[in-house]
Amino acid sequence: KCKEEERQRGEEEVRRTEERRAKELYISLRQEDRRSETEDKERQEQLQRSKAADEEMKFKARRARDEYKRQSLRAIEKGLVAGISGLFQKTHLNGSGQNRWHSSVMESSITPSPTEAIQSTTNPSGQPPTVHNRWHQNRRHSTTAVRLTDSSTWVWPPRPCSRDSILHWFRDEQRPKRAGYERNSNNIAPWFHGIITRQESESLLMNAGEGCFLVRLSERIRGYTLSYRTAAGFKHFLIDASGDYYSFLGVDQSRHATLADLIDFHKEEVITTSGGELLQESCERSSSSDFGGLFQDLQTSKLQ
Repeated sequence: KCKEEERQRGEEEVRRTEERRAKELYISLRQEDRRSETEDKERQEQLQRSKAADEEMKFKARRARDEYKRQSLRAIEKGLVAGISGLFQKTHLNGSGQNRWHSSVMESSITPSPTEAIQSTTNPSGQPPTVHNRWHQNRRHSTTAVRLTDSSTWVWPPRPCSRDSILHWFRDEQRPKRAGYERNSNNIAPWFHGIITRQESESLLMNAGEGCFLVRLSERIRGYTLSYRTAAGFKHFLIDASGDYYSFLGVDQSRHATLADLIDFHKEEVITTSGGELLQESCERSSSSDFGGLFQDLQTSKLQ
């Protein structure tokens, strides 16, 4: 009887051990299955995120291309793009003897910043950068280059060396093109502020609404600066006027026959697709504004 009880206890112990092992194995398999399911789910989610990011990049690139084409076509339709053939004909008639064309110095893959941080760049020897170095300029140091057709050398247009040089340049070259005037009148455009500093422009725009803007003479290039009020602060876009057209540096390739054409164009078309800057209201000039003396000779002649 004792042996029978001992045998039964042994069998019961074996049965319990087998059940425990079977249960542990089952739990282990279930945990492994869950872990595999979790890993598969994470892989699927990561794959979906990657695909979504790729699709978003493709969409943005496609939208940027479409926006550029749309703006270019709209500019052509409105007659705001300066004809390149007319540019070269005019250069020839003026007896320049050299055909020149203007282009951004940076490749499209490293488009320069459109802000006023753009500066003229020279090497330590004071000579213009070589063609090789031209493509490796820092994004914060770029400007418009002039290339002579009979030479591979890139010649940088000089920066205004003084306030007097800016005055003479505007009076001699820009005023005959009616830069700063309204399109169809002899009145000075409400957005034109003449020669004021960046700090002064931001002070004028400080209490203005988003989209408010003004145009001032640039001290960095032969051209202008468009100061723009954003929701978060200010943006300053350089406008190249060294040729026979007006265009933003490092923003788009639209060329406009007059400064007023450029302003009117961007009242309907954004400056950059990423920022969505649309020109709204002109910033009021200060009561003591004299445009930095740009029109002083006209006022003097009227008094005489």
